[in-house]
Amino acid sequence: MRGKDDRTEGLFSYVSCEARVPGTHPLRPIRAIADEALEVLSAEFESMYSPVGRPSIPPEKLLRALLLQAFYSIRSERQLMEQMDYNLLFRWFVGLSMDAPIWDATVFTKNRERLLAHDVAAKFLAAVVAQARGRGLLSEDHFSVDGTLIEAWASLKSFRPKDGGEAPPDAPPGGAGRNAGRDFRGEKRSNATHASTTDPEAKLYRKANGQTSRMAFMGHVLMENRNGLVVAAALTQASGTAEREAALMMLDATHTGRRRVTLGADKGYDVTDFVGELRTRKVTPHIAIDGHRTKTGKRRKTALDGRTTRHPGYAVSLRIRKRIEEVFGWMKTVGGLRKTRHKGKDRVGWMFALTAAAYNLVRLPKLMAAA
Repeated sequence: MRGKDDRTEGLFSYVSCEARVPGTHPLRPIRAIADEALEVLSAEFESMYSPVGRPSIPPEKLLRALLLQAFYSIRSERQLMEQMDYNLLFRWFVGLSMDAPIWDATVFTKNRERLLAHDVAAKFLAAVVAQARGRGLLSEDHFSVDGTLIEAWASLKSFRPKDGGEAPPDAPPGGAGRNAGRDFRGEKRSNATHASTTDPEAKLYRKANGQTSRMAFMGHVLMENRNGLVVAAALTQASGTAEREAALMMLDATHTGRRRVTLGADKGYDVTDFVGELRTRKVTPHIAIDGHRTKTGKRRKTALDGRTTRHPGYAVSLRIRKRIEEVFGWMKTVGGLRKTRHKGKDRVGWMFALTAAAYNLVRLPKLMAAA
């Protein structure tokens, strides 16, 4: 018998969001790991808020919502609030009941600023890494490092002289709503004389010869080599030395120097000063050799020697270090960091660290199950 297309809505629902989510859903183990990390940060959260006044958005719920934004490639916080309003899975993960009101997108953004001021994203990443370390999923001896460009929320048209001597371009005729055009031909531009009016902290940079210059920041990741998990993340302004400087900074924050470790990296790190800094920190440089020919036709002299390259572990590190590109690939495609949605190094760096934590959370359930 054919059923009737009745549209009578029930007044009450006796099924919770918890019951709506299947027991085998991938978000269940992810939420368990995230909740354990958030419990570690509970004392930190308590110190961030006044004991009196109107309650704000709970920081735990705010962070879970931002993790969903990375997991499901949601392009804006306004769209995130919209989906949380009708998506029961999102409500369950964040910790909201079926009839709980959803926050205004502006209120949500304002509350995120408090977490930014206390560097909560880096602490959350450290708490997630601590769980992996406690289960023996991290290598304590072998690491890899690399950097990638994060395109800034600023166009080349906003890159103008710092002294303000350039007149603004005329609006295009009949082009209501369009940006004014600019002709850069013959114009010499550099970060020393120019800056973006949209995001002054973004720098004009190109990764290699033959590639397009763009307004960008530079994200850096330190990866352990056993399972390819991120143990440290940092974001800097783009420059020719930023990758090496950030690598030393992340090593100093994670490596105590009491035991010798190895560090894999690409040929961009094959610099004498950098290799010397690694050796003083008891870090063996497993770096790809940069042997390109100079303008005179001679091979560039490498900073490495047989003390490192003769060991079989050197070849192993060069092979495994390429897995760090999987981290960048996920963060840019799924995590939405190919082009940042935020302005300023602090905000972009905060989201970069949180997205690195989200990458670990996606990978940890299977690793823990297999351990």
